[in-house]
Amino acid sequence: MFAASVATFPAHALATRRRRDARPVSEKGTSPRRVIIARASSDETPRASPAEITRRAVLSTAAGLAAGVSANDDRASGGIVLPGSPFAFEPNVAFAADLPSVPRASSPLKHTRDLAPSRVIKGCWQLSGGHRGDAATDRTSGAAAVEDFAPFVAAGVTTFDTGPEACGYGPSELVIGEALKQGFVNRDDVQLFTKLCCVGREQSNMTADWVNQKLDLPKRRLGVDKLDLVQMYWNDYGQKKYVDAALFLTEAKHDGKIGAVGLTNFDTERMAQMIDAGAEISSNQIQFSLLDRRPEKVMVGYCQKKGVALLPYGVVAGGLLSDAFLDRPGEDVVLDTSSKRKYASVLGYAGGYNWFQSLLRTLRGIGDKHGGVSVANVAARWVLQSPNDVVPAVILGARNARHVDDHRALFSFALDEQDLGSIRDVLDRGKKPKEDCYQWERGGGW
Repeated sequence: MFAASVATFPAHALATRRRRDARPVSEKGTSPRRVIIARASSDETPRASPAEITRRAVLSTAAGLAAGVSANDDRASGGIVLPGSPFAFEPNVAFAADLPSVPRASSPLKHTRDLAPSRVIKGCWQLSGGHRGDAATDRTSGAAAVEDFAPFVAAGVTTFDTGPEACGYGPSELVIGEALKQGFVNRDDVQLFTKLCCVGREQSNMTADWVNQKLDLPKRRLGVDKLDLVQMYWNDYGQKKYVDAALFLTEAKHDGKIGAVGLTNFDTERMAQMIDAGAEISSNQIQFSLLDRRPEKVMVGYCQKKGVALLPYGVVAGGLLSDAFLDRPGEDVVLDTSSKRKYASVLGYAGGYNWFQSLLRTLRGIGDKHGGVSVANVAARWVLQSPNDVVPAVILGARNARHVDDHRALFSFALDEQDLGSIRDVLDRGKKPKEDCYQWERGGGW
């Protein structure tokens, strides 16, 4: 299995200390002061207990939301150079003419008139500082990160998913704001999805004033008058004011301050409570992939019934579901980004490393059948083709614009019944989740 990165103190000690001090965990968890370089082994049985792995994932990495780095990070050797770029983008890689543009969702989100996201949403967790990886291809900070928004928009990726520092997104809102300010993208061409992170004492004393003040900050950071979608994260289910917060956000929507109300990492039970109380919930952002099928248990069916969209992150598991890891011995895998560390921690629950390799081989065969598309695209396509049409778009993070055409290639094919059957056969040989979305990250079961 993969060993999650660990902090100086044992994971269980950190969890105990957190409970004693009543310090909330942010949506993405807190970063450790010292991190051991994580490696992988080919063992099927986890060396740590599920509880330990859970705490490591939540407390020792920037565990969180918008992940999914596509394969192929090779440095370009020639072609178009963006202003200030340290390396070039080859026209046949980043701007291929024979690939379709990323389309918009076929219908707007519920409770909105025209808010239809691009079917690939650019996840901006990669701009938080924990995803630099290989320095030669890193464009996650500074001018390079600002400039990289332009080729995404040109390819049809017009929706950006971000959030405040309290949710682990670092300066990503400011980076997007700079891209807008400097004219790399135009406000009328893009949709901005951010988050309201409720992780402190406000959870026991939620007010409309607090919500409105928190909405003003991302507006200033992004340099916009209105936020297209605000997705609420709530840390402590023991505090029941999340229903009030959702209703306050609904009021803000009717006042024209935001375009839509969404959730992130809520389970089905709490989402139903908010909807039943009259909150106009348009979406829920959750982890959903071939390695994490918890949404299939109850969430997908409920969202289909209520018309709520699921916006999945982690669909390619931080790059683990890619050609880069096919047939690679576990001991040779280095988990050098927050995304990889987060998603590697669930492999033992999904089926183990040998099972994971059998899944990659199946995905590679399907990719070859469809003209050689990448393993990452087959994995992402499986989520996009989720039953009941509840997934209008998937969130994919990328460390640089070299991934633009891989996003476009996602719409050059579709999985047929034979493909879906082959994938399901492998999934059935793995382990089935027993709990709803985001219970494990909160200390519950998988």
